[in-house]
Amino acid sequence: MLTLPNLLSFLRLALVPVFLVLLVEGQDIWALVVLAISGFTDFLDGFLARRLNQVTRLGQLLDPAADRLYILAALLGLAWRELIPWWLVAVIVSRDVMLLAIGIFLARIGHGAFPVNWVGKCATASLFLGLPLLMLAAALPDVQEWVQPFGMFFAVLGAVLYWWAGILYLVDTIRVRRVNRKPRGSAQTDAPSDTLET
Repeated sequence: MLTLPNLLSFLRLALVPVFLVLLVEGQDIWALVVLAISGFTDFLDGFLARRLNQVTRLGQLLDPAADRLYILAALLGLAWRELIPWWLVAVIVSRDVMLLAIGIFLARIGHGAFPVNWVGKCATASLFLGLPLLMLAAALPDVQEWVQPFGMFFAVLGAVLYWWAGILYLVDTIRVRRVNRKPRGSAQTDAPSDTLET
């Protein structure tokens, strides 16, 4: 549990409230610095885990959890300052609530999470591009006119892809449920496609 990669993941999680406070207080440059440090530790812990053969289940859970928390913190901080609409926060958070409910259901029937797919990866990448661009636009008024539209575009694109990935996840969950309801000895072998929890 206390491997170097996992310690870096814990550090990344510990920086989430620091990032949120800086963002709410309008310290956008420092918030971006914290976000950059988080991104570097994310890369470093993955690299070290593979290099040192210290890949753990805990580490596999901490990384996506940290991603979600940074996205949530960025959304809340930007919405609090009225830099993004609250409906965008609601759209993204409601998708995560849906996935949480599905995850609980899958755990109850003894089924694990589905592997990550490209839609979810693109969604996370779009949000991690769009939200910092919005922060940069707020920090540098001289470039706000050019940067802010790109930030909103990628943020909205990320929300759309986020729900696309969530719907794929829901479809595979329904397939798993149908398979589990079939009588034993059934010859049909439906299996979920490679979709993700992201």
